[in-house]
Amino acid sequence: MPWERRIATQEDIAIVEATPLDQRITETSTYDLVVNAAQRDPQGLAVSFQLKGDPKSKTFDWTFARVLEEVTQAANLFHSLGAHGKSSVALLLPNLPETLAALFAGQTSGIVNPINPLLEPEKIASILRDSDAKVLVTLKAFPKTDIAERAAEALALAPGVTTLIEIDMLRYVTPPLSWIIPLIRPKVKASHNAKVLDWAKAVAGQPGDELTFAMPAGGKDRVAAYFHTGGTTGDPKLAQHHIGGILYQSHAVNDGVFGDKDTILCCLPLFHCFGAYVMGTAAMLNGGRLVLMTPAGFRGEGVIDNFWKLVEKYKVNFFMGVPTALAALNQREVDADVSTLNYCVCGSAPLPVELFKQFESKTGIRILEGYGQTEATVVCSVNPPAGERKIGSVGFPLPYTKLAAMMIDGEGKLDRVCEADEIGELCIAGPHVFPGYKGEDKNRDVFFTDGEGTKWLRSGDLGRKDAEGYFWITGRAKDLIIRGGHNIDPGMIEEVLATHPAVAMVGAIGQPDAYAGEIPCAYVELNEGMSATPEEMIAFAEEHVPERAARPVYIEVMEALPVTAVGKIFKPDLRKSAIRRVFIESLAEKGIEADVTVEADKLKGMVAVIDPAAGKTAADVAPILDRFAVAWRAKG
Repeated sequence: MPWERRIATQEDIAIVEATPLDQRITETSTYDLVVNAAQRDPQGLAVSFQLKGDPKSKTFDWTFARVLEEVTQAANLFHSLGAHGKSSVALLLPNLPETLAALFAGQTSGIVNPINPLLEPEKIASILRDSDAKVLVTLKAFPKTDIAERAAEALALAPGVTTLIEIDMLRYVTPPLSWIIPLIRPKVKASHNAKVLDWAKAVAGQPGDELTFAMPAGGKDRVAAYFHTGGTTGDPKLAQHHIGGILYQSHAVNDGVFGDKDTILCCLPLFHCFGAYVMGTAAMLNGGRLVLMTPAGFRGEGVIDNFWKLVEKYKVNFFMGVPTALAALNQREVDADVSTLNYCVCGSAPLPVELFKQFESKTGIRILEGYGQTEATVVCSVNPPAGERKIGSVGFPLPYTKLAAMMIDGEGKLDRVCEADEIGELCIAGPHVFPGYKGEDKNRDVFFTDGEGTKWLRSGDLGRKDAEGYFWITGRAKDLIIRGGHNIDPGMIEEVLATHPAVAMVGAIGQPDAYAGEIPCAYVELNEGMSATPEEMIAFAEEHVPERAARPVYIEVMEALPVTAVGKIFKPDLRKSAIRRVFIESLAEKGIEADVTVEADKLKGMVAVIDPAAGKTAADVAPILDRFAVAWRAKG
């Protein structure tokens, strides 16, 4: 049963919630979504794929009947290979039609475990071991990608994986490249003992008309997916997603944002739950067409340059982006008919106000800012599609979701719920909140139960609810650096810099960046009698920080780092220093001198206060500073 209405106000949400959720969600598995879609429209286009972002590139289509057959065959294969019960099937894949099929198949057989293929082999191996993966699905060696090599190295460190299934992208290549690639295909040196199968042959050998096994027990409470956290740095943890949460997310996004049979352009990775659920499972429920634009999405060859032509080619109704992607698209002229586009949902990191305004003005496309996290099976709130949008806010909670700013005491218990416009830690309750990380030792201080027995997830994000019920993100209780939606653990940067013989203490933070939102920087205090220049520190980081995205772009040597009464580095002072420095430099590049201070604001978190030199006004600095996701105001 759909929502019956496009959400415009909180009254609409109350009307939706008057019907019990179980009456709206009748499916008991994600396999049901695939079966139902195939029964409704077997020959309808379910998935379209292009290898490159040229609008003239060949399109490969799968019907809903083809998706059902492929999912059924793959699920039977996975189950026969031991990927059931507590054992998982891991996916180390870019965006392909087979990736979508494997996601559904893994959830049907047991537990699917998508992994970011950009991770280092050691991290991949750690996830494989933690998830008890018995099967790994990845790419067959192919030019211009090293995924096969990473997989082989990881398998050597994860002997529990007994089968490697390879997908050959050669099927998506046309002559003459299809003749050349077999001759130049990279050779992968393998030192693992896993049995290697070809996806096409292995899947074709399984029945496609019915499952050969009983659906796993547990119903909607069954864990069916692991999605790792931590981006490409830090210690990844496996967030467990249950069937009920995945189905809820599919219904909430489909009924709340999409239209019937929408065409959805997917340029976000399917190894992240935004791509897998907001577009993957929701599209299957919607009965529309999911366009997978190249294996690399927004990073694919020609995608950004030809984006608007691709929208016109497929008559796209919806896409989801992150601020860095919208910033890149904003630099391209709208050179095609994009009148079919209804919305763009933007998440993962704050969207600068100026970028929001410019993008909407230039394209005529409505942006819906939202909020979510992996631990809540992704989306928790969004600006109402049919109602008032507040730029900078993340809108209302989805129906059946509770979101609140709360004061949490030192023991991780609820002190009180915040008043309107009072900043607290955002906490989430609802049918999509995950049951916890795999491994009980990782769930300390993740949840608390209030006096009414409601279990709340602590998001680690700071925010507030205004008088009209809109939520605003003001900062993070966590210290993660979010670079273009990519999570970076500052602890890893700090650990590396701390190994330099001259360094006594180090604090890494994210400094404002007009394109990526934040980029890493670090502040160091040297050992007494030692010396080192910032240039030496940066060179050291370039050599020793393993992940390119985590390497600091700026390092400052301080006489003494700011610390708390108990000797911990006080990072708010470092953030203030970084904001002030970046704003002064950005203004100076445009010939504007200004005094900049940074202060704490009870509504907006950190706010830069700008006092421009004589002859300059707030109007002069606005085009420069509005590019950043940091609040500012003119002095006076």
